[in-house]
Amino acid sequence: MSGSSLDGLDIAFVTFTETGGKWEFEILAADCIEYESQLAQKLKTATSVSALEYQLLHSSFGHYIGEQTNAFIEKYELQHKIHLIASHGHTTFHLPAQNMTAQLGDGAAIAAETQLPVVSDLRAMDVAFEGQGAPIVPKGEQLLFPDYKYSLNIGGIANISINNKGKFIGFDICAANRVLNMLAEETGNKYDAEGNIAASGNINEALLNTLNELNYYQQSFPKSLANSFGTDIVYPIIKDAKISTADALRTYTEHICLQIKNDVKMHLSSGNEKMLVTGGGAFNTFLISTLTNLLADIGITVIVPDEKLVAYKEALIMALLGILRWREEANVLPSVTGAVKASIGGALWLGNEA
Repeated sequence: MSGSSLDGLDIAFVTFTETGGKWEFEILAADCIEYESQLAQKLKTATSVSALEYQLLHSSFGHYIGEQTNAFIEKYELQHKIHLIASHGHTTFHLPAQNMTAQLGDGAAIAAETQLPVVSDLRAMDVAFEGQGAPIVPKGEQLLFPDYKYSLNIGGIANISINNKGKFIGFDICAANRVLNMLAEETGNKYDAEGNIAASGNINEALLNTLNELNYYQQSFPKSLANSFGTDIVYPIIKDAKISTADALRTYTEHICLQIKNDVKMHLSSGNEKMLVTGGGAFNTFLISTLTNLLADIGITVIVPDEKLVAYKEALIMALLGILRWREEANVLPSVTGAVKASIGGALWLGNEA
């Protein structure tokens, strides 16, 4: 899994047990391999290069994923224990209205490097069926975390799934860590550790109002965001405000939490409900405290699980979606994506001998 926050390549070794339709899992090993600056820059600018350069990056990044997977297998002595690799890749273009989504990381290259079966391109089938292709994580949350009404992931983009008595909906809420990290980089930091810089700033009400009025927030679900929403729309609005970085981080943190609260309020039922919060943003102490306080007003309890699940939940679920693809079972929820039907998403590459 390579998230839009560009912090690195997440790799998780997971086992699943399914008994009578009930799934259990265990994350036995996991790492985040930080991207070298040159690779991070290539991924960041992938949408602006030529078609040939893009395809070359698609191939080379696939070989890189395969090489890192082999190193992971060696490190944790997992030889002959891996049955399947599921690779989400790194999202670049995401234009579901035009029936297109693209993730870097050629599945054939991963299969060639590892000589193992690989499932990739997990979003493409749903988009072909006129869905958003996002979020796809709710299928995993339905099977692995059925006791939570709300499952929130705060990554480069914040997305949520909502369990309405067994029927799931989900959507992207707003740009999150991608924008926070861009602001933190202005201070020479890769990210705002624990939200300390944001905590030192003040909310700029004019900027907050401008951000809250963006058209995307008025759209009904199903809906999803491309990375460009944060980089090309939100970040320039923040810079136009000409405020300090601390104030910008404080204001944008408030914006993220308000948008989460606004979306949750539309789906409240009995109150006293639980929200599972994972993703890199769950390590942002100030963001989580701000969110906890705002959601307490409407009877929602924020639950941040153990660090391994916080960091690797999306990689865990991509593994499950790969397993469902291997079993030829639907691995996307059309109630979430708006597709005309459920589908079995993912390209299968057999790196081992038949």
